[in-house]
Amino acid sequence: MIANTVLDLAKARNLKVATAESCTGGMVAAALTDIPGSSAVVDRGFVTYSNEAKIDMLGVRPATLATFGAVSEEVAREMAEGAIAQSLADIAVAITGIAGPGGSEHKPEGRVCFGLCLKGLKTQTETVEFGAVGRDQVRLLSRDHALEMLARALA
Repeated sequence: MIANTVLDLAKARNLKVATAESCTGGMVAAALTDIPGSSAVVDRGFVTYSNEAKIDMLGVRPATLATFGAVSEEVAREMAEGAIAQSLADIAVAITGIAGPGGSEHKPEGRVCFGLCLKGLKTQTETVEFGAVGRDQVRLLSRDHALEMLARALA
C-alpha cells in the first residue's frame, strides 16, 4: 500500500509529514495514521474545508482566494506552505478540489488541485481532472494521488 511506502521513505530520511486537506476531509492523514508506528512520521493533519479555515489555520491569503478561488493551484501552494509553517513537518501535501456533485463550466466536478512542499525546495503544484466519476471516487482518487506525490518526493 502506498501509505506504507510513504511512511517507510519518510522514516528512512527522518522526515515528518503534514497534510492540508479540503475536499478529502482528512482521508490522507487517516490513510497514514491507520498504520501502526505512523506517529514516528506523521506530525499533524489540517482539515480546512472552509475558506475561513484555510485562512485561519494555514495562512492562505484572502486575496489569493478572491483572485483564484479555493480550487486553484495558487491556493494549494499556500495550503502546503502553510502546513509546513504551522507544524513541525518537513514535507506537506495539500488538496483542494470539487468532489461533487456539481461544479461549473470553469471549475468542473472532479477537478482537484494539489500542492507539495518540501522544506528547502520550491513548492510543486498540479491539477488533476478526475472527471464526474462521483464524489466518493474523486475523494479516493485524490487521496491516492496525494500519497503518490508524497512517495515520489520522498524517494
